[in-house]
Amino acid sequence: MAHTIRILAALLIAAFFLISGNGLQGTLLSVRGNMEGFPLVLVGLLMSAYFAGFIFGCRIAPRMVKRVGHIRAFTALASIASAAALAYALAVEPVFWLLLRVVTGFSLAGLYMIIESWINETVDNEQRGRTLAVYRLVDLTAATLGQAMIALADPTAFTLFAIVSILISLALVPVAMTTTTQPRPITSAKLDLRKLFRISPLAAAGCLAVGVANGAFWAVGAVYVQQLGYDVRTVAVFMTTVVIAGALVQWPLGLISDRTDRRIIVTITAGLCSAAGAFLAAAGGVSGQMLLFGAFAFGFTAMPIFGLCVAHANDRAEPHEYVTLAAGLLLLYGAGAVAGPVIAPLLMNAFGPSALFIHSSVIYGALVLFGLYRIFVRDPAPQSNRESYVSVPRTSPAVFEFDPRAEPEENDGDEPVSGNVSTASSPVPGSST
Repeated sequence: MAHTIRILAALLIAAFFLISGNGLQGTLLSVRGNMEGFPLVLVGLLMSAYFAGFIFGCRIAPRMVKRVGHIRAFTALASIASAAALAYALAVEPVFWLLLRVVTGFSLAGLYMIIESWINETVDNEQRGRTLAVYRLVDLTAATLGQAMIALADPTAFTLFAIVSILISLALVPVAMTTTTQPRPITSAKLDLRKLFRISPLAAAGCLAVGVANGAFWAVGAVYVQQLGYDVRTVAVFMTTVVIAGALVQWPLGLISDRTDRRIIVTITAGLCSAAGAFLAAAGGVSGQMLLFGAFAFGFTAMPIFGLCVAHANDRAEPHEYVTLAAGLLLLYGAGAVAGPVIAPLLMNAFGPSALFIHSSVIYGALVLFGLYRIFVRDPAPQSNRESYVSVPRTSPAVFEFDPRAEPEENDGDEPVSGNVSTASSPVPGSST
C-alpha cells in the first residue's frame, strides 16, 4: 500500500490544493458578498451558480479529456479556475460573480473527475478501499484547512483571493510532473431519476434533501454568523467546527448502520439534525459557546446523511449499478444545492438569520416523516445484500469508482469506458509491480 501511495502522491497533493482552495473560496465569497451589501438572495445564488456549473461540468468535461488527454484538460481547467479566483477581486459585480461561479463549478467538476478517475485506474481492486480511506483523509483535512484560512486576512482585501488562486495553480505542478500513466477516457455522469426512485425512494429523497438543506448552509452559513454580530474569526471557527464534527462521525455512524436497518439510522440522524437546526435558530445568537455547540451538533448530524443514503441505495442495487447509482445521487444532491441557496436567503430576508436553520430543520423534519413512511411500507434490505458502509467525498461522480464493492457496468456504446475497475490480477498502470 505504501508503494501505491507513493505513486499516487502527486494526484493526492493536487486534490489537497484544489479542495482547500475551493473550501476557502466558497466561504470567502459569502463573507465578502455580505460585506459588499449584496442582497442575501444573490449571495445564495452564488452557490446555486456553482452547482449549476458543476452539473454541467460532470457532463461536458469528460469530452474534453477524451479529445486532448488528462494532463492537457487538467491544465486548461485549472488555469481557468485559477484565473476566475483572481477575477472576483477585480470587479465586485453581482452578474460577473455569478458567471464566474458557473465557470468555477464547471472547472472544478472536471478537475475532480480527472484526478479521481486517474487515481482509481492506478490501483487494483484489493487496494481501492484503503485508497479511498486515504483520499477521504485528504479531503477532510483540506476542507478543514480551507474553512480556517478565511481568518488569515481581511476578506475585503485581495489577499484571500490570491491565496485561492495560488492553491489552484499549485495543483497543476504535481499533475504536470507525474510519471503515472494516464488512464482511459472517463464517462459522463448521468441522472436517471426514474431508476433512482425505483431502487430507493428514501435514498433519492434523502440526497435531494441534503442538497437543499446543506447547500443553503454552505451558501449563507457564514452570513448567518455575520448577521448575528460575530466577527470573521468566529465565522472561520464556526465553519471549521461543522466540517470537523462531520469528519468525526462518519465511520462510527457508518459502522452502526452496517448492523441495522439503514433507513432507521437515516431517519434518526435526520431527526437529530432537525433538532440541531432548531437549536441554532433559537440559541445561535445567545453566545459564542452556544453557537459553536450548535455548529458541532449540526455538522455531526447533517454531514453523514448523504453517505448513509448512498449506502442504503447500494443495499438495494446490484454491484454493477453502484457507480452510476451513486453518481446519479450526487447529481440529485447538486440539483438540490441549486435550489436550497435560493430558498433559504428569501426566508432569511423575511424572518431574520435564524430562518436559515429553521429551513434546514423543516427539510430534515420532512425527511424524517418520509423515512418513517418507507420503513412501514417496505421491508428492510436483506442482511445478505448489505455491504459495509463506505465514506465517500462529494467531489465528483468519479470518486464512487473507488467503492470496493463496485463491479463494472455494461457499456451501452454511447459513452467511453472509464476504466473504473481493474481486476485484482491485472497490472497497475504506471507501477513497476
